[in-house]
Parts: sequence; C-alpha cells; structure tokens
Amino acid sequence: MTTLKTMMAALLAGSLAVTAGGLAYAKTDGGLAFDPAQMQQRLEKRVDKALNGTDATAEQKKKVADILGATFKDMKPLHDQRVDNRKAMADAMQAATIDPAKIEALRAERMKIADESSKRFTLTAQQRKAFFKNWRDRDHQRHGRRG
Repeated sequence: MTTLKTMMAALLAGSLAVTAGGLAYAKTDGGLAFDPAQMQQRLEKRVDKALNGTDATAEQKKKVADILGATFKDMKPLHDQRVDNRKAMADAMQAATIDPAKIEALRAERMKIADESSKRFTLTAQQRKAFFKNWRDRDHQRHGRRG
C-alpha cells in the first residue's frame, strides 16, 4: 500500500520533472537539439532524489519516472501552444494600436490551454490541499521562512 509520504514524494518528483521538462523543451530554441535519452536520465535522477527517504522501491521509482516521461511527451503540444500564445500576446501588446478583442481572444485561448493541461492531474481536492501544504512547508523550511 502506498503511504502518504510516498505519494507526496511522487508528486514532488512530478513537479520537479515538469519543471525540468519545461526547461528542456525551452532550451531547444538555442540550437541545442533535444535529447530524449538525456531527458529520461535527468528525470530518473530527479525522481530518485525526490523519493529518497521514502519506502518506494527501485521498481516504483522506475514506474514514476516512466509515467512522467510519457506525460512530457503528451504535454509537449500544449507546451508549444503556450509558447505560441505567449509570443502572440507579446506581439499584440507591442502593436502600435492595442486591439482589445484580440487580447481577449488570446487570454481566452490561454485559459483553454491551461484547462486542458490541468486535466492531466487526478488528485482529489483533499489530496491537492495536502500536497500544496507540504510543498509550502518544505519551501518555507528550505528558505528559512515561517508562516
């Protein structure tokens, strides 16, 4: 049976992996080719680090890393849409004349993309609350903040 600590660690690993994945995809603009094998290695290292100190087995860590790797592949089109939307919004805001209808359409598209992305997360409201409480507590401890 999966313990709450293991589940929270897996969610932390997922958050780290999503961040790492976003950075990996973002770096492809600089002429550096995206290497899926290297990304998988980084992902496995981050999952291992995030699940360190839990009762997760090597097999469970591998499964988490594989699930997150598949998630990156599934989420790549949404990432690309967010990048395109951000560029379009920047262009619209820098135009000689601001078109409120265009900006609203881009904002609505951004919300649609965010909604589609959020469907990947399957935690209950209570699980999300617990996860983010632990995440905040961890962040506060790491940076010496309280409250």
